[in-house]
Amino acid sequence: MAFCSACGSQLEDGAHFCTKCGRPVAAEVAPESAVQAPPVFPAGAVAVPLAGGQQYAGFWLRVVARLIDTAILGIPVAFIFGACFLAFGGLALLRNLQINQGDLQNGNPAALFGPFLGMVVVFALAATILSWLYYASLESSARQATFGKSVMNLKVTDADGKPLTFGHASGRYFSKLITGMIPLGIGWMMAGFTAKKQALHDMIAGTLVYRRS
Repeated sequence: MAFCSACGSQLEDGAHFCTKCGRPVAAEVAPESAVQAPPVFPAGAVAVPLAGGQQYAGFWLRVVARLIDTAILGIPVAFIFGACFLAFGGLALLRNLQINQGDLQNGNPAALFGPFLGMVVVFALAATILSWLYYASLESSARQATFGKSVMNLKVTDADGKPLTFGHASGRYFSKLITGMIPLGIGWMMAGFTAKKQALHDMIAGTLVYRRS
């Protein structure tokens, strides 16, 4: 209910003039709503929370996961070594080592070490293929993690947080060859002090390792 400010007469709803004195009715201006504007931060100053409460996996979590995976792979690798040793006549070569030392004295070391060299090459190739398939297939699977990473509650994604394809996971695996070339293990230790906890091969392949919430 409103009244004229000049004569005090009651005003009709929506009236623009007082019916008694003819004075214009001043429109009441509602106070401006106090709307708090969102704070403005300099570019890059705000830390964006990770989706689903996830966190980047730290260095030591990844070390433990790696040790578990190495132990798991050690079993089939040992079988591969044994198979290669038998296939290349390792027992016979060891048994005849004293006899074959004459080849060394005659300047023919290939007769003694040739079979061993072939065994090493085949073993290294087979072990590499096994390790590649283990890491690439599991990290590109629905679990997004090897068994070791699953135990430590970790998962591997691309730079956008999406699952890896087999090809992308393969690229990550072979990027570790470059990481291993860096002296003192610095390429691996980068996972402990980079912003997104990325080792060198993660940066090369564009991957991230998360700790599940």
